[in-house]
Amino acid sequence: MYLKDGIVYGEQQVPSLKISEVKVLPDRILLITFNNGETRLFDMEELSGPVFEPLKDPDVYLHPNIEYGILTWKNGEIDCAPEYLYNHSYEYTMMVV
Repeated sequence: MYLKDGIVYGEQQVPSLKISEVKVLPDRILLITFNNGETRLFDMEELSGPVFEPLKDPDVYLHPNIEYGILTWKNGEIDCAPEYLYNHSYEYTMMVV
């Protein structure tokens, strides 16, 4: 429970997620670093529907941008919420040998 602007909320306050870094990997996988310090793997096959059709073109998919903490493509025409990317991604731990 927390208080914000004079309103009591029953759930736990969660800081808003933002993307701080993205790297395109083979097989349409993204390595995404979030502002909470976590780095996660996201499979682009999770994105479906007409709005994401242009991402099937490697010329589009291979060139993501980060605008105000949100992952975008095609100069902001396509975007995906950081929360969705986080909730549909997998924990990534870099192995040091």
